[in-house]
Amino acid sequence: MEAKKIQIIGGELLTPDIPTIPFIAGDGIGPEIWQAAKKVFDEAVKKAYAGERQVNWLPLLAGENAYRKTGKWLPDETVEALRKYLVAIKGPLTTPVGHGHRSINVTLRQELDLFACFRPVRYYVGTPSPVREPEKVNIAVFRENTEDIYAGIDFDSGSTAAKELLKLLEKENLADRVRFPKTSAFAIKPVSSEGTKRLVNAAITYALEHGKHNVTLVHKGNIMKKTEGNFKKWGYEIAESFGDKVYTMAHYEKSKKENGEAAAQQQLETAKLNGKVIVKDIIADNFFQQSLLNPAQYDVVATLNLNGDYISDALAAQVGGIGISPGANINYQTGQAIFEATHGTAPQFAGLNKLNPTSLILSGAMMFDYIGWTEAAVLIESSVSDAIAQHYVTEDFAQKITDAHKLGTSEFADYIISKLKTKTNNLG
Repeated sequence: MEAKKIQIIGGELLTPDIPTIPFIAGDGIGPEIWQAAKKVFDEAVKKAYAGERQVNWLPLLAGENAYRKTGKWLPDETVEALRKYLVAIKGPLTTPVGHGHRSINVTLRQELDLFACFRPVRYYVGTPSPVREPEKVNIAVFRENTEDIYAGIDFDSGSTAAKELLKLLEKENLADRVRFPKTSAFAIKPVSSEGTKRLVNAAITYALEHGKHNVTLVHKGNIMKKTEGNFKKWGYEIAESFGDKVYTMAHYEKSKKENGEAAAQQQLETAKLNGKVIVKDIIADNFFQQSLLNPAQYDVVATLNLNGDYISDALAAQVGGIGISPGANINYQTGQAIFEATHGTAPQFAGLNKLNPTSLILSGAMMFDYIGWTEAAVLIESSVSDAIAQHYVTEDFAQKITDAHKLGTSEFADYIISKLKTKTNNLG
């Protein structure tokens, strides 16, 4: 059979039996974790569909490998192929700090308008964790991906643009808020109604489709009133468009003011009993505290770009670290998506066959679920879960588990494959 493109028609992804899916192996440890993950993907698809489906993997260049071969960190051909084939997967890519090229990850998110960074954070039994009850963490993070400080609108100290911005601040009687104006660098933080609403819409839709009880808008609107404050305001506005499927805490506050606290509380409890998704909000610093003290109160989180970057890594630390945390960048309107390892390139470990490929493997499971191949996704996730529970792990976990069976990157993938081969095909 001939390989074909995944398409989106009428808002629905249509996946052929042999889809072409691009991959970017990545920098540093990227190529070896990709090879490990690919083995797992191919065996899971073979097992789930008895050989009737398979993936035609299309290699693309980005990062250091692309620069060496083409002189570009992100060739135009790569972006066009990603756009053409709709769904892709990638390993980690190098981003220099304080100089050099712009983050390739950020560039891809903006070029392809991948507005939602989706990171489901959950605990796998047996994973070493720094907290007492990591099993209470089961939170899906929706991070706005295209706006906020990550828009990359930076003006260096003493630059013409910085001076012009100071003139604007003087005109608006705001210059006195800049403590050291002559030496300050500046960045601009765009936050739009459209960007906010499509992100929060995706988060609420996910909650409704997956039986989640609440969606929390995390923001710093008490300080950044016109940007993060509007994120909260616009988030509640789009929540109201879901009608009687949701109950917002903005509605609760209004009812409390008009009818008293007891009546408002009764409305809230009734909404919960009726299975409505509760949409609430919290200040970002308080969320960090509460997510440590009582993470079970959060199901789905929607937040801005910078907050989401911090939050997804902090939550991942509670369940074992970003080395096992999957991630995806998705446009739920166009269907465009890139699934990715959420950790860095770790070049000092490249070629040593030591590091953990679980982040990329689980990202692949997310990808298969996204394209409708749920059986393959379940096989992968359940087999990873078995391996960790039985303490067959890579070095990062093995050094924290007393009875661990330490495996290399490739051998860990082989062990996962051995587990999925023993499973039945009706796991979905």
